[in-house]
Amino acid sequence: RANREAVVLVEQWPEWPGPFVIVAGPPGSGKTHLATIWQNETGARRCDPHDLGSDDLDAAQAGRPLLIDGVEPEGFDEMALFHIMNAVRATGGSLLMTSAHWPGAWKVRTPDLRSRIQAATTVEIEEPDDELLFGVMAKLFADRQIKVEPAVIGYIAGRIERSLASARLIVDRLDKASLARKARITRSFAAAFVREHDANQTEFEF
Repeated sequence: RANREAVVLVEQWPEWPGPFVIVAGPPGSGKTHLATIWQNETGARRCDPHDLGSDDLDAAQAGRPLLIDGVEPEGFDEMALFHIMNAVRATGGSLLMTSAHWPGAWKVRTPDLRSRIQAATTVEIEEPDDELLFGVMAKLFADRQIKVEPAVIGYIAGRIERSLASARLIVDRLDKASLARKARITRSFAAAFVREHDANQTEFEF
């Protein structure tokens, strides 16, 4: 099942195999969603991968968990990340990083940093399967206090791009459309909505 390994690993905190965990996967696979859940549960500091600074290092030295979401192959300060990782290891802290690229593709020029990254526990997160998409959409509707029958959610989930970003966007659009038309989100409403957008966009583009 998509995401299971990543979810299990994140839920095991603080009993991780090591201080560093990297979750890698394609855009829309739910990396940020999973990382945000971990951040909320641990009180982790969210660091900007493009602007790692002294405040991030201070947090690492204080033993606070850190999240660096969206690491790109290039564009991050290697020495800043190296010092942060050293501080996390020295204090027994935790660092969760996410990236759309497998760590082996990161263009790391500092040998010691490369070895730290290679030693991290890395887990791949895949595009969401039907079960996960259904569960995410059901929660998104529930969060908006919108009652939608399971069969309708399944119908919609089978007709959108397989990504969590698509699920969030379609729920938002259906919510706004149902409010504007003062109509419940039934299967016929969803079908008409799908056809309406197909007429304008050939296919869904999220």
